[in-house]
Amino acid sequence: MTETATIRRALLSVSNKEGIVELAQFLAGRKIELISTGGTARTLREAGINVRDVSDVTGFPEVMDGRVKTLHPHIHGGILAVRDNKEHQKAMEKHEIDPIDLVVINLYPFEETRKSGADYHSCVENIDIGGPAMVRASAKNHAHVAILTSPDQYKAAQKAIEKEDVIPLTMRRDLARQAFAHTARYDGMIANWLAEEQNQPFPETFLLSATRQQVLRYGENPHQQAALYITNNAISGVANAKQLHGKELSYNNIADTDAAFTLVSEFSAPTAAIIKHANPCGVASHADITAAYDAALACDPVSAFGGIFAFNVPVSKALAEKIGELFAEVVIAPSFDKEALNILTKKKNIRLLKTGNMPQSGNQIMIKTVTGGLLVQSEDQNILDEKTLKVVTKRAPTEQEMADLRFAFTVAKHVKSNAIVYAKDGATVGVGAGQMSRVDSARIGAWKAKETATSVKSAEGSVLASDAFFPFADGLISAAEHGITAVIQPGGSVRDEEVIAAADERNIAMVMTGIRHFRH
Repeated sequence: MTETATIRRALLSVSNKEGIVELAQFLAGRKIELISTGGTARTLREAGINVRDVSDVTGFPEVMDGRVKTLHPHIHGGILAVRDNKEHQKAMEKHEIDPIDLVVINLYPFEETRKSGADYHSCVENIDIGGPAMVRASAKNHAHVAILTSPDQYKAAQKAIEKEDVIPLTMRRDLARQAFAHTARYDGMIANWLAEEQNQPFPETFLLSATRQQVLRYGENPHQQAALYITNNAISGVANAKQLHGKELSYNNIADTDAAFTLVSEFSAPTAAIIKHANPCGVASHADITAAYDAALACDPVSAFGGIFAFNVPVSKALAEKIGELFAEVVIAPSFDKEALNILTKKKNIRLLKTGNMPQSGNQIMIKTVTGGLLVQSEDQNILDEKTLKVVTKRAPTEQEMADLRFAFTVAKHVKSNAIVYAKDGATVGVGAGQMSRVDSARIGAWKAKETATSVKSAEGSVLASDAFFPFADGLISAAEHGITAVIQPGGSVRDEEVIAAADERNIAMVMTGIRHFRH
């Protein structure tokens, strides 16, 4: 493979004009011939740069509204020719094809067009054909051709060319890798869009496109490698949050912070959540966010140490003062008051993440790897469906109990299965998470409520939410022994009548939702 490839001729055709004039001026200053198309050529001429139209090279005008302009042997032959292949050289001489050594391409703005809400026809017209063909041709022939697909690459290319009009082979290989990734992402976006248009959430081929945001120090454990990738930069959340303070986020920080922020995003009232190892230590809603924080912390202050603190409203000075009393790994919120930042930034290691907005419920795809494959599912968006919500016991919940049941069931959605949540007055008082037995989760949640030294309430007088049905009455009976007054659960067990009877015997109100919320 050729170690050097002197650049004498370059083709420039870009949708994103950022930096293209400066690059063209640099190339022209190196006496490199410039070829260009339509809008790019006009931009360069307006900047006083001498450029040759592609139509002059091909001897054929742009036709069909620009759909056909670069798909010609004089272009692709100049890109694809193997310079040290005699047969290729003969073909170039016979057909008067001149080599093209540098190609600068970025593609029609399909993604931006789709996101703007443009109609189907406009989206189709912004599917680039000639661009990807030239990018792929250049990348394939990287032994002799350099391909630039992003303005971010221009300065490094200029620095390399300055030495002796050459981009080194190692750099050309890396540019080729990036080019193929670029066209793969582009094609994937189009295929996914067409699948959406045809209402096919799970097409035969699942295409995932993501851009690396950062390489992390390590994964779940120090011996594992990890990185953060962005799949949608328009969604508010941990992946797109702005870090205002603190050391670099770890893999576990990001995973736990996402769990915390998605939880508080479920609520319209000011809500605080403290997360440890992807499970809530405490959650509370209150008109006053500082009161919500106090109630969330009271649920399990021991586990909250070194946890993730999430809020769905801005962090105020008063709230920051309270957070500052405890060690927190991460605080994530839509924003931070100036006074709050002054307080929290005095703590060297705390990470502060600003999201700007709360995430809107959407159609995100949830992905989990398995050996040799992927599990893909739609986002768990449902909380309570009023049509399926049903009181099944002799006693109906009071208004306050019903409010707490709704709150607890929403929190249970974000607790690892088997999940049991005890709540009272808009706050968790005990959480039982991730047990193999639902009765054990019920016991643990009640024990946590009882043993928490600073808790203002035990499970006595609280309500209980279960993420799935009770397979036996024992789980409900165990919770009843700790003083619960009402239960919310999906129902659907063959022993539902036994569970209902056990509730009636103890004057416990029970609501069935018809919705399960497993979280593995």
